[in-house]
Amino acid sequence: MKIFTIRTAAVLAAVVLLFSGCAGEQKSVTIGISKIVEHPALNAVEQGIKDEMAELGYDDISFDVQNAAGDMNTAGQIASKFLFDDVDIAVGIATPTSIALATAITDRPVIFTAVTDPVDAGLVDNLESGKNNVTGVSDLTPVAEQIDLIIELTGAQSIGTVYTSGEPNAVKLAELAEEAAANRGLEFVSTTIADSGQVKQAAEAIMDRVDAVYVSTDNTVFSALPALIEVANQNNVPVITADPSSFGDYDVLAAYGFDYYAMGRATGRLIDEVLEGSEPADIPTRFLTDPEDLLLVLNLDVADRLGIEVSDELVEQAGSIIRNGEVE
Repeated sequence: MKIFTIRTAAVLAAVVLLFSGCAGEQKSVTIGISKIVEHPALNAVEQGIKDEMAELGYDDISFDVQNAAGDMNTAGQIASKFLFDDVDIAVGIATPTSIALATAITDRPVIFTAVTDPVDAGLVDNLESGKNNVTGVSDLTPVAEQIDLIIELTGAQSIGTVYTSGEPNAVKLAELAEEAAANRGLEFVSTTIADSGQVKQAAEAIMDRVDAVYVSTDNTVFSALPALIEVANQNNVPVITADPSSFGDYDVLAAYGFDYYAMGRATGRLIDEVLEGSEPADIPTRFLTDPEDLLLVLNLDVADRLGIEVSDELVEQAGSIIRNGEVE
């Protein structure tokens, strides 16, 4: 009886130790998220990350979400904060904040997302692998197809754009748009800004020279998009953007691009891989390749005001339309 009691006690002790060990392995996780500005696309990425982590079962997780308000000095301060606070993973939403994180943090994983060209930004050396502690998700948008949409909708012979000269993703997209326009025999008129306060003046400088305006996923321009749209409306010039997530908030003719919430979910899955032990250096840059991750939205009220006839075919292709003030 005594021997049985000792053995039983030993087994019970082992079970207690086993469960104690398991509880210890389920440590809390802190994710630092740095956004370059507040705008619907980047907010959708943030929400997608949070929802994916919740669905994956991360109950004891906290998020430190910071907004750099378009300022690179602030982005650097946020990176230093994450380093000092010892976050488990730092996530940069958009190119400038991702660069700031990768520059300041080298001893723990850095995940970039919504970055157009991570190679050009210096985040990775190639798209086939990460770089040291850095990997992530690209949002290289289908620029040529967006230019084709502008042509189909408006018959434009000249396309204008305003972009941020200090934002690498914006520069890259402007180059791609200019190339696509040239290949289609169109005039491309561009002007640059340094901050969001210059958007209205820049739009005024080109609006009388263009048939349509293309707005890429330029975070700084999007943060002041109402100012650009105001100038466009005064000149009866249609605006087409690359960001469907903000479509309902702005009076634009059309938007065609990625579902940024889906991009956030993909980023969450990547974070999970790293937390499970995968090395960032071994993970290639991820892209959204499912056609369902691309959305076309049309505002038929804007089309009517501008005298633009939208084909039934495009209406059928659209994931959402606005008609008589209602979203369908």
